[in-house]
Amino acid sequence: MNFHIHESWQTYLKNEFSQPYFSELMDFVVAEYNTKTCFPPENEIFNAFNTCHFDDVKVVIIGQDPYHGDGQANGLCFSVKDGVAHPPSLINIFKEIESELGVPYPKSGNLMRWANQGVLLLNATLTVRANVAGSHQKKGWEKFTDATIKLISDDKDHVVFLLWGGFAKKKEKFIDTGKHKVLTSGHPSPLSANRGYWFDNNNFKETNKYLLNAGKRPIYW
Repeated sequence: MNFHIHESWQTYLKNEFSQPYFSELMDFVVAEYNTKTCFPPENEIFNAFNTCHFDDVKVVIIGQDPYHGDGQANGLCFSVKDGVAHPPSLINIFKEIESELGVPYPKSGNLMRWANQGVLLLNATLTVRANVAGSHQKKGWEKFTDATIKLISDDKDHVVFLLWGGFAKKKEKFIDTGKHKVLTSGHPSPLSANRGYWFDNNNFKETNKYLLNAGKRPIYW
């Protein structure tokens, strides 16, 4: 397998690449992809890093696992490939954006358009076995992605971190809230949204307000 992370991240993450845990993680991932059906496709595992370069990061959205259904995951959290039916959480995300900002509900659930504007769509675990949610958790991915969050916090200024749900909110400990904006909400999953913990959170409007105040271009959601 040929793992590639965009050169803009290489200098900052080289210490992680040299750690024993990362080598063990890569061995695990190679073995899984060689013997099982896994997602996303191997050339899209690091898509979050390859579509949103380090210097461009303005917003970080943290997910948990890639989608584990056939043809869904494309290496960006909450995102699916063009033409794929929108999963329930993504439907609720788009509904909230439509409500907050008046942006029409999109046909495509591919969030590459966000990544190209500086939104890092980072799953805590970057791979998963087909139809087995959580199957690649606690193998080292979380250590790598936690280090990524801390790196962004330490080396950048005025980044918005969107932490949705209990799992993502635990990542706040890696973020310097004195120089970054952390916005939280319930998870956009139906279970949380139907209990009133997602809708009307104004996270997208508040993100753009903060970016504008920091002299940055807002995101066209």
